[in-house]
Amino acid sequence: MIKVRKMPPDVGATGWNAILPSRDAYPSLEGKHEADYLIIGAGFAGLAAARRLSQLEPTARIIVLEGRKLAEGPAGRNSGFMIDLPHDLSSDDYAGSSSDNDRRHTAMNRAAIEFAKQAARDYDLPAEAVAATGKVNAAATEKGLKHNADYAQHLTQLGERFSMLDAQEMKALTGTEYYQGGLWTPGTTMLQPAMFVRGVGAGLQRHATLSLYEQSPVVALDKQSGTSSWVAKTPEGSVTAGKVVLAVNGLIEHFGFYSGRLMHLLLFASMTRPLTPQESKQLGGESRWGLTPADPLGTTVRRISGTGGDRIVIRNRASYDPGLIASDREMAAVARTHQQSFLERFPMLKQVTMEHCWSGRLCLSLNNVQAWGELDEGLFSACCQNGLGAAKGTVAGIIAAEQAAGGKQTLMPDYVPEVQPKRLPPQPLMRVGANAVLRWKEYRAGREF
Repeated sequence: MIKVRKMPPDVGATGWNAILPSRDAYPSLEGKHEADYLIIGAGFAGLAAARRLSQLEPTARIIVLEGRKLAEGPAGRNSGFMIDLPHDLSSDDYAGSSSDNDRRHTAMNRAAIEFAKQAARDYDLPAEAVAATGKVNAAATEKGLKHNADYAQHLTQLGERFSMLDAQEMKALTGTEYYQGGLWTPGTTMLQPAMFVRGVGAGLQRHATLSLYEQSPVVALDKQSGTSSWVAKTPEGSVTAGKVVLAVNGLIEHFGFYSGRLMHLLLFASMTRPLTPQESKQLGGESRWGLTPADPLGTTVRRISGTGGDRIVIRNRASYDPGLIASDREMAAVARTHQQSFLERFPMLKQVTMEHCWSGRLCLSLNNVQAWGELDEGLFSACCQNGLGAAKGTVAGIIAAEQAAGGKQTLMPDYVPEVQPKRLPPQPLMRVGANAVLRWKEYRAGREF
């Protein structure tokens, strides 16, 4: 029996969910249940796996277990960039190490984006939940411009479209003079992540043979004696299923797999209060846009409008912590950093304060590979998204579902099994070293941070 370690808390109310209307709760699992497929985790990977399985086997009994309330876990804390192109966070300019590998992953990311767009259409999601707007790599320094130029060269080698923006074009887009230039790519889809997760969860409930339970963390997972089935136990119930998909990203270590091979980062974001009509006019620029920093350790910025008002989202700061718990002191320091980053970019809005500040979890491997595949008979992993949770999580869920269903049909013909994640250095060396590298890279990012 696998005794599953308790989930770490998610600190701070995610603004994406807080600005949405209240919803009816899903039940928590009680009593004994049986299913053909059990999916553990209802983030991007888990919901994609559930949808794909319902397509492949419409009459199969599918149960999805979410340990938190839906959209309050890492998926609902995501920055909402569903990125198609290479986005290697360990590099200086996001370019991967192999053009062939980048082309393969780009094709899979685009298949995942189309899968998400079709889900939005099928489940009647609002336009702001899934918006095909593209994104900009924003450069605030000469160094940032150089990163963008290097990335542009890589995109040219890949045969990808992009546009370079100058300082005036960046101001016309964002309303601020902070940025010297940008690199726009058309393929990124921008999500309101909590709206998307909630909408897909509700849409999946239309399938008569699919049930979703929230606040139902798995505390034990066991291979049923004498059979090929698995039994997952929650605090108040259990599910016996022939096939299980673990869609828990870095928490797969809590199930006893990939121990010492996955890096767990805490990331942080803040969201302003709604801008008044006068403040929006004072800012100028477009009403919706998304910026990733030219330096991967810089500051991500989004402007959103629609449900919850006109707001700006700031994301920066990262810390390596295997325990995945942000202290009150750390959250207070992060909140101050976010307010300062906001004021540096938008001095005309100095009276605007942050309304929400939250932490989220990210899982990486040293060799930038995923933790996907069959772990044991009937047990499949869809984990380790390497900083591209929305896209890579969806890819992972689709692949895991197709493998569990026998692999006769695929939306991912470019998928090739990868080597295992590399083993990490021992603790506490890993913790000290990783955080030192993060602080150094944030310092070197300068005005990009």
